[in-house]
Amino acid sequence: MTARWTASLFLAVALLLTHAATPFAQSAPDAGTASGEDVVEAIRIEGTNRIEQETVRSYLLLRLGDKFTAERMDKSLKSLFVTGLFNDVKLFRQGNTLIVRVEENPIINRVAFEGNDKLDDDELLAEVQLRPRVVYTRTKVQSDTKRLLDLYRASGRFAATVEPKVIPLEQNRVDLVFEINEGDVTGIRRITFIGNRRFDDGQLKDVILTKESAFWRILSTDDTYDPDRLTFDQELLRKFYLSKGYADFRNVSVVAELTPDRDDFFVTFTVEEGERYKFGAVGVTTNLKNVDVDKLNETVSATEGEWYDGDSVEDTITNLTDEMGTLGYAFVEVRPRITRDRDARTVGVDFQIQEGPRVFVERINIMGNSRTRDEVIRRELRFAEGDAFNTAQIRDSRRRIRNLDFFDEVEINNVPGSAPDRTIVNVEVKEKSTGELSIGAGFSSADGAIGTIGLRERNFLGRGQDVGVAFSLSQRTQSLDLSFTEPKFLERDLSAGIDLFRLTRDFEDEGGFDQRDTGFRLRGGYELGRDLYQNVNYTLQERKIKNVEDDASIVVKRSEGKTLTSSVGQRLLLDKVDDRRNPSEGYLARLNLELAGLGGRQRFVKPEFNASWYYPILDQWVFSLTGRGGIIRGINQDVRISDRFFIGQNQIRGFAIAGIGPRDAVTDDALGANSWYGGTVELSFPLPLPKEFPVKGRVFTDIASAFDLDEEGDTILNEKSPRLSAGFGITWDSPFGPVLVDLGVAIIKEDFDDEELFRFSFGTRF
Repeated sequence: MTARWTASLFLAVALLLTHAATPFAQSAPDAGTASGEDVVEAIRIEGTNRIEQETVRSYLLLRLGDKFTAERMDKSLKSLFVTGLFNDVKLFRQGNTLIVRVEENPIINRVAFEGNDKLDDDELLAEVQLRPRVVYTRTKVQSDTKRLLDLYRASGRFAATVEPKVIPLEQNRVDLVFEINEGDVTGIRRITFIGNRRFDDGQLKDVILTKESAFWRILSTDDTYDPDRLTFDQELLRKFYLSKGYADFRNVSVVAELTPDRDDFFVTFTVEEGERYKFGAVGVTTNLKNVDVDKLNETVSATEGEWYDGDSVEDTITNLTDEMGTLGYAFVEVRPRITRDRDARTVGVDFQIQEGPRVFVERINIMGNSRTRDEVIRRELRFAEGDAFNTAQIRDSRRRIRNLDFFDEVEINNVPGSAPDRTIVNVEVKEKSTGELSIGAGFSSADGAIGTIGLRERNFLGRGQDVGVAFSLSQRTQSLDLSFTEPKFLERDLSAGIDLFRLTRDFEDEGGFDQRDTGFRLRGGYELGRDLYQNVNYTLQERKIKNVEDDASIVVKRSEGKTLTSSVGQRLLLDKVDDRRNPSEGYLARLNLELAGLGGRQRFVKPEFNASWYYPILDQWVFSLTGRGGIIRGINQDVRISDRFFIGQNQIRGFAIAGIGPRDAVTDDALGANSWYGGTVELSFPLPLPKEFPVKGRVFTDIASAFDLDEEGDTILNEKSPRLSAGFGITWDSPFGPVLVDLGVAIIKEDFDDEELFRFSFGTRF
C-alpha cells in the first residue's frame, strides 16, 4: 500500500513537471533572443532638432523587446515618412540597437511670387496651402504648383509655367519662391463644327458663347479657352436644335486641341442633327378631379402640324403649372410624355398632370454675386420664400436669370430644409464683365466715312440698369446720344428709360438744307404675350432747318427755322423669326404710330408698318418677302419738310438717297413725301467658298413709290407711279463687321428720279 502511494505520488510529480516545462519549451526561441540574439535592446534617435524624440518613437512599429524583422523596419520607415515632418529617414541596426536617423523638413519662413502681373499676390496666396511657419514638404509644393497652374488655365493662360525655388536659411528655415511665367492668354484660333447640314458654321457660332479670337475682343473673355463654357455651349446647341424641330439631335463631342505653338486652341464640335420633326397629336391628360381639360388645352402653345419646338414644350409646362396654380393646385407635376413617329417624322406630346409632393421653399440663398445686388436676381425668380416648390418655376427662373446676360454661369439647386416638407433653394451665379467700350469705323456710299465711339454699362452699380453714351461722326451725320434704361420699373416686368440726343444731318445734296434735332425721349416697354412686344414713348425735340441755299426750292425756304415738336408714339412688334440678326424662317411685323401735338408747334399723325416673311427653300437658301410703308398727315396744318419721308437707296436699291418722290423741277431738290409704300422679293444663298468665309449672295427685286405733298405748283413733280428695280448683292460677315455690296438697276422709273447703281457699306464695333 505504501509502495503504491509512493509510486502514484512520483507519477503525479513527473506529470506536473512535464506540464510546467511546456510553456518554457515553446518560448525557448524568444528566450534565446531575449538573451541578446535578435531583440531590440535600445532605440537611438539621431538628427532631431525641433521635433521631440518621443514623437519619433510614437510613429515606430518597433518597441524595446520586439524582434528585429524586415517587415517591421519597412513599416516604421513608411510611418515616419507619411508624417510629412522629415525630408529623409534611415533605419538600421547596430548590434541590438535600432538607429533612427532623421533629417527634419525645414520650416517655411516666407512664401513669395515672382513674375506674376495678371494675377496679384493675394489671389495666388489664397490658392496655395503652404504658409509661413508651416512645415515644408515636396508633396505640398507639387500640389501648390498644380493649383497655381490650374488657376492660370482657368483665366485662359494655358502657356503659363510655375517653377518653385527653395532658398535655404539658417536654423533649418527656407524661403519658398514661385517663379511664374504667365504667358499670353490662350485663345480660340478656330471653331469648327462637324455633322451640321442644316445650319452652317457661322449660324452655330452665333448660338454658342465661345468666340474665335480677334483683336476687337480685347475687352471680352469669350475668346479664351474655358472648359466649363464649352460644356454650356453644348447645352446651347442642344436647345437651339430642339427649338428648330430636330428632336433627335445629339452632341457627340467637343474637343479642344492645343496648337503646336501652345498659343491657342482648335475647338471642334461634333453633332448629329438627325431628322426634322413636326408636332403630332398634342394634348393634356390628368386624373385630378374638377379640372377642365379643354380649358387647359387653351394654354398649350404647341400646335399639331407645326415644326417641333422644345421651347414651346417648356413654355407649355410653365403655362399649365401656372394655370393649375390659379385653380388651387400648388403641388402638381407636369410631365410631357413624348411619342416619336420616325416614319411620319412627328412628335406627339401628352402633357400629363399629376399631384406632386407637398414641399415649400423655406429659404432662398443667393451666392456668387459679389457685384450684382441680390434683388436684381431675386426679381427674376418665379417663386419666393413660403411658396410651393415647383420644378417648372425653377427652370423658368434659371432661364430668366441667364437672359440678363450678367453671368457666365447660373445654377439653381435645392437641398433638404429643416423639415421633410421644407426645402432650401440655392441660386449660384458666376459674374462676368458687363461694361462695353465700343469703337467703330466704316464706310457707306450713303454717309461716307463713319466713326463711332460708345461707352456702355449693362449692370450699372449692380442694379441691372443700362447706361450708355454714344457718339458717331460721318461726312453726312453727327450724333450724340445719352441713354438710361431701368429694366424693372416699379419692380414690374416693365422697362423704362430716357434718351438725350443731338443729331445733325446734311441734306445739302438732296434738298439744299441741313437739319439739327435736339431733345429727349421717355420710353417704356413690356411684353404683351409670347413674342409680342409693346413699346411706348414720349419725345420732345427742337428741330432746326438751317444753311438753306439761296437757290433752294421755295418749299425748303418755307421750312427754314426752328420748331418744337411734342409727340407720343408706340411700337408693336411681333417677332416670330428664328434669328433676328440673320433670319432664315418665320415672320416679323412692326407697327409704329407717332402723334404730335401735345404741346409744341407741330401737329401730325404718322403711322408706319414693316413686315417680313422668311422661308427656307434648301439648306441655307432663304426666300423672303417684305412689305413696308408709311403715311403722315398734318392736323390743321401742313407737314414740314423735315417730318416727311425721304425714300431712296435704303428702301429701293438702284436709286440714290431721296431718289424717288416729289421734287422741285427747277432746283432739283427732293421735297419728301407724305405717303409711301414699298416691297422686296429676295432670295439669299451661300456662295461656293470655304466655310471660313461666311459670304452669301442674293438676288432681289424692289418696288416703291413716294407721293403726296401739301404744296402744289407747276414746278413740283409728284407722281404716284411705282418704281421698280432689280439686282444682286453679297453679304460678308467679316471679322471687321458686316460688309454689304449691292448692284441695283432701275427698271421702271420717272425722268426726274435720281439713280444710283452701287451701294456699299462696311463697319465694325468692338
